[in-house]
Amino acid sequence: MMLRPGMYLQDRYEILEQIGSGGMSEVYRAKCHKLNRLVAIKVLKEEFSSDAGFVKKFKMEAQAAAGLSHPNIVSVYDVVDEGSIHYIVMELIEGITLKSYITKKGRLGSKEAIGIALQVAQGIAAAHDQHIVHRDIKPQNMIISRDGKVKVADFGIARAVTTQTIGATAVGSVHYISPEQARGGFSDSRTDIYSLGITMYEMVTGTVPFDGDNTVSIALAHLEQPITPPSRLNPEVPVSLERIIMKCTQKKPEKRYADVYELISDLRHALVDPDDDFVAQEPEVDTSSPTMVISGDELSQIKSAPRRSTGPIVMSGQSNSLRDVPGSGGQHERRGDREHGYDRRKEPESGRELKHSGYDKNYDRDYERGHSGGYGRQDAAENGRDLDYDYEEDYGYDRGRSSGYGGSGSSRTSGGKKGGRGGKSADVNPQIEKLLTTVGVAVAIIIVAVLVVIFAKLGGIFNSGSHTELTLPAVESGESDSGLKDTETRVPDFVGMTEDEAEEKAKESHLKLSYSYTASEEEKKGLVVEQKTEEGTVVDKQSTIRVVVGEGGMESSTEEETDALQIDLTALGLEALDGTNAKNLLEAKGLKVSLQSENSDTIIKDQVIRYEPTSASPGSEIRLYVSSGPAVTMVPVPDLTGKTEEEAAQLLEAAGLTVAPKEQILTQKSDTVSRGKIISQIPLKDEEVPEGSAVSYVVSIGKGTKYVAIVNDDYPLKDNFGPGGASTTITVEIVMVQTVNGQKRTTTVMDAREMKGDVTLPVHYQLTGEDGVLTGELQIRDVTNDRVLKTYPLEFMEVDA
Repeated sequence: MMLRPGMYLQDRYEILEQIGSGGMSEVYRAKCHKLNRLVAIKVLKEEFSSDAGFVKKFKMEAQAAAGLSHPNIVSVYDVVDEGSIHYIVMELIEGITLKSYITKKGRLGSKEAIGIALQVAQGIAAAHDQHIVHRDIKPQNMIISRDGKVKVADFGIARAVTTQTIGATAVGSVHYISPEQARGGFSDSRTDIYSLGITMYEMVTGTVPFDGDNTVSIALAHLEQPITPPSRLNPEVPVSLERIIMKCTQKKPEKRYADVYELISDLRHALVDPDDDFVAQEPEVDTSSPTMVISGDELSQIKSAPRRSTGPIVMSGQSNSLRDVPGSGGQHERRGDREHGYDRRKEPESGRELKHSGYDKNYDRDYERGHSGGYGRQDAAENGRDLDYDYEEDYGYDRGRSSGYGGSGSSRTSGGKKGGRGGKSADVNPQIEKLLTTVGVAVAIIIVAVLVVIFAKLGGIFNSGSHTELTLPAVESGESDSGLKDTETRVPDFVGMTEDEAEEKAKESHLKLSYSYTASEEEKKGLVVEQKTEEGTVVDKQSTIRVVVGEGGMESSTEEETDALQIDLTALGLEALDGTNAKNLLEAKGLKVSLQSENSDTIIKDQVIRYEPTSASPGSEIRLYVSSGPAVTMVPVPDLTGKTEEEAAQLLEAAGLTVAPKEQILTQKSDTVSRGKIISQIPLKDEEVPEGSAVSYVVSIGKGTKYVAIVNDDYPLKDNFGPGGASTTITVEIVMVQTVNGQKRTTTVMDAREMKGDVTLPVHYQLTGEDGVLTGELQIRDVTNDRVLKTYPLEFMEVDA
């Protein structure tokens, strides 16, 4: 059922207003009367609540995020099944998404972008520490609160890092997916690093690095095309930040940061010294090796070798994954090649570079056989609509997916029979053979023509079905001679048709109709008198067009009868409704509605303030004025650099701003800024922000100190194996373990190496620990048997750096 303001869930949560809606769920602002706080409630839509599969997928988001507690992650408080209502209770964040913030500002300054990236990275690191990979990092899933805190949201396709992560089909929005996600390969923590790199790229340039007409072309760009350095689009991007972004977005995961903590370290360095070229890069492959000459015999062998074919890329409607359809026997090689980064091959004859476009000549035939059935996220991407709140991506639900596989290979060998013929039979008359050949060709042409007609007619039937797997050409735009894509059509003129005629016309145009009814003149009874989408408008095939059918009852159009049809809007209680419901009510009564926003200090956001006129006849236009909430006052941020924290607090208070929470106040060593003085700030000085916003900053700790601990010991491994230790071989490593901000941090002291069981291991180290952390452990680990052989407690002392 639909929730309305004033309703209670569990006698605890009072629904205040609806603040969002997606393909599978609706989000409400609510008040928890038990704890006296505002919350967000995500409710599974009624049409899905009876499906156990949908409910299970819906709960995946809560299960993925419920175990995470971090200032930069949206908290999940509760998940509830109340009869037929399934919902998640979450932290309510008052603010805007990073995507909206970028759109509003065009692009961000480098220091502001680094500050936001640091907060996001800290949230991602907390998830990775719990072995959770988000897999959908993008600006739409990052919320900036009014106090300046950035939180990562929507763990709808997150998954624990296990063997199940290999080959996982759920991927994030195509503009931000990693190459390994695009090819359906292994996703690990470096997948999130790639997506964060794309997000940083968009922050500093105002655009994503890869865009295109459809999701497949964008995914292929992630696989094959190099990223344009952000400084070419924005010369103000400093070298350190550009190096960080380029390292995050390497095609091969092993060339990116090993973990998010390395990225955080470099981001903090870039914040203090943006022009320092300190980012470590993996060495490139040496291209200076001599050219190899292929002999004629070798070239002949290459040309005669069997070729492997590649299949089309498939977009799954449920999980929005890109994967290879098995082709003619080359499945394993192609998957292995792509997962190891080999996406291009050389054609021996000409040396031309062949890119795996994913196009297959069998595409058109497969498409007509029913691989398509309705349009989901692909159409949204092609028409520029946001990919947020799509249940197919967020919850990965699979409803009877057709595999689309045709066995292990589509090519067949007929060499045996062909070779057995040996040549033309001497008993066959050449003239008869020529006649039979001609007749055979003619019959084949007729059969092909008949099949084309049959498939063309069946295409309309399959297009209106519920099949949810769509095979797409990877390189063709699919535009017809009329300028329309294969997925588009033009809306015809339905006015004046009967319902049956309109249905037939809609079927010809691959459209669906929905009906409403209104009073009309008797001669127009049963005819379409109005259509909500104008004739000639280009829409997606299978779109639903609203038409209005006359019911008669209007004998004449005299002024007296027109007055009798006037609708009194004051009797409808519009002020008690939100803009969307009020609009639906008025349109159901045959009225046209335009929505206009106004600020209001007394009417809650999205609620109707007033309307004009107060009465109208069917077909008239009504202007609904909807509240956009109180007006926001923007104030400039003062310059805090060089100030003490006390001075900064006074300046912010005078400007109507606040100091960010303690966890967002960073410290940094500096040779130039005195201890206790502010090095940098976010937002930057003179930047316009909403009044009451929080400002964070970085405080100098001077040249700084370091924390060291010393261990001197010799550890005999034979204590674990006895006299037979000489015949035993194990793999041993030494690590240092510390607890930092409630999270365990492990540092390798000695890399894993094989040793005999009778060796005495020297343990003599001067260790440097984390700043401000006074204790820890040094562990000798038996990697072979996954156990700790010896633990040394550590006590760190603060000394000058």
